[in-house]
Amino acid sequence: MIQSPPSAPQTGGLMEDLSAASVREPVPAALKTMPTDRVFWSHFSPNLGPGGWVTGALLTGMGLDFRTGVAAIILGNIIGALPVALAAAIGPKTGLTQMEASRRALGQKGLRPPAFLNWIYCVGWDAVNNVPAATALMALLLLAGLSMPFWLALGILASIQMVASIYGHHVVQALQKYLGTVLLVVFTLIGIVFALKGQAPLAAHHAVSFSTFLLATGVLVSFNLSWASYSSDYTRYLPANTCPKKVVLLALAGLLGSAIPFQILGLISAGSVAEASPTAVIASLQQAMGPLGAVALGAIALSSITGNSFNDNTASYSLISAGLHVPRIAAAILTASLGYVLAVAGAGRYTTLYTDYLLVTMYWIAPWIGIVLADWYFGDRTVHPIPPGWTRGATIFAVTSVLTIALFSTSSLYTGPVARWLGGADIGYYVGFFAAAFWYALGMPRRTSS
Repeated sequence: MIQSPPSAPQTGGLMEDLSAASVREPVPAALKTMPTDRVFWSHFSPNLGPGGWVTGALLTGMGLDFRTGVAAIILGNIIGALPVALAAAIGPKTGLTQMEASRRALGQKGLRPPAFLNWIYCVGWDAVNNVPAATALMALLLLAGLSMPFWLALGILASIQMVASIYGHHVVQALQKYLGTVLLVVFTLIGIVFALKGQAPLAAHHAVSFSTFLLATGVLVSFNLSWASYSSDYTRYLPANTCPKKVVLLALAGLLGSAIPFQILGLISAGSVAEASPTAVIASLQQAMGPLGAVALGAIALSSITGNSFNDNTASYSLISAGLHVPRIAAAILTASLGYVLAVAGAGRYTTLYTDYLLVTMYWIAPWIGIVLADWYFGDRTVHPIPPGWTRGATIFAVTSVLTIALFSTSSLYTGPVARWLGGADIGYYVGFFAAAFWYALGMPRRTSS
């Protein structure tokens, strides 16, 4: 167990404690009453949106046929989801957010760089999710004869998400369960209709190079692995004696149960989508749904609320963990505002930004989560004091992140020499995760107890 300062003030009701201390310190035992089923919903609902659909549709453009596309979807999502599910089990025991739980391995100062990177990362996801949602809201209003500019549609959605993140964990969790249930029903209906009308040549297949398959799998790995820096944020209110295996299985079921079906439907629908962009996917969905087109548009707009209340809340936690001594409400407002600006600025280059964002950001998450998991599952948990400064683990994180970006990354921004030698194949995530975990494990004290 991690030894921490005295617990933050206990608060009841709907709003989470707004103090910075409530982020840095464990959840008081009296407040650890979250129902276990919320683990599933908090890992399931944020993936209910057009992001998975777009990712599946991208595979055809990358050169995969249906058979290899499905194989990449299944393999990539399992690889990406496992570290996230394992990280979820850290929350109940420590009562800490995912970033704060990593301070034992990285130290108080060593925690700041990944926490700041995670804040930027959440802001970027905020923008990625809101572009298609705002586009869907505009189309929905047009059906009613109302015209709304993109910036205003985006502002309405961003404001709702910001309010949810200010209320914090409890409201965010409620949205995942109740709004997520509604979205599940609607998207199941959409999936059935669209699968029947999809134009993908399901039986046809062609040769796919190994480097292409590896690059596509890397994109799919990153889709779920991107949640690794969030996971314990939404399990820390579980009782400390919650079964870790149950937490892992529920998180895994939530991630795979949402990502895999959506991406396969995106692959099926690729033949009827002009391009893998929000506008094209939304137009295709609206047309396929016919009289129920408005329902599809409404679901896409609402899906950003489940996803981005998640992003904004975790981002506010991370900004405080990065060393900014502000109340959580200020961190939430700053996060939502910056996400809004980024979404307006990047809306016209969505597909390029989306794929580059998924790929490049994994280069810091992979080694970071590798170190965190090695420390938690193989380290000595009887070591109580939290290192006050910069630890060996923080150095391993920094060195591994820089080297994997320099050598292995593949994007429109930069391609490393190893990636060029492999024909564009991206293996940097795997190298970063295992190299950092192994390097860190070599210097760990031998584990003596659980």
